[in-house]
Amino acid sequence: MDIVDVSALTHDQRAQAAQVMRDGFAPIGAYQGEAAAAEVATFFDDPDRFALAALIEGVVVGFVGGIDSYPKAVELHPMVVDPAHQARGVGAALLAALETRAAALGKLTVYLGTDDEVGGTSLFGAEVFPDALSKLAAIAPTTGHAFFFYRRHGYEPVGLIPDANGYGKPDLLMAKRVGKP
Repeated sequence: MDIVDVSALTHDQRAQAAQVMRDGFAPIGAYQGEAAAAEVATFFDDPDRFALAALIEGVVVGFVGGIDSYPKAVELHPMVVDPAHQARGVGAALLAALETRAAALGKLTVYLGTDDEVGGTSLFGAEVFPDALSKLAAIAPTTGHAFFFYRRHGYEPVGLIPDANGYGKPDLLMAKRVGKP
């Protein structure tokens, strides 16, 4: 597997990246149709964005983006791995490469939001008010969810946006220190 900057992708590989987004986000209905290609294009058109792709034998199997949103922090958005290649180290490799890039840019922190729109955590469908942070501290998996992938890779929960995607569908905010203060 090779991790490359998206600027090195061919036209066909850019289309592959968009297809990986469609397939990976299909369970929640995000980035379908032309929305996937439009999102991939932002990493070529916006100077505050960068992205990396995972290639196996020249085929795009994963994609991770970074948004330079704060002087010392980068937002990870989005990260997706082709469902046929999940649980094989592709996501971990993309995450490590993004963290290395962020640190090289002088960033201290990588942060992200991971929505629970499909019931992957104990917060799905739950009333989190009052005392939302104590409920976040007690979060547990109900099925597979990206929150637990990120936690295994050193990301900590730092907040949540209750009902961000509808009642009982929170956005779970996480962050990790990647640079030296």
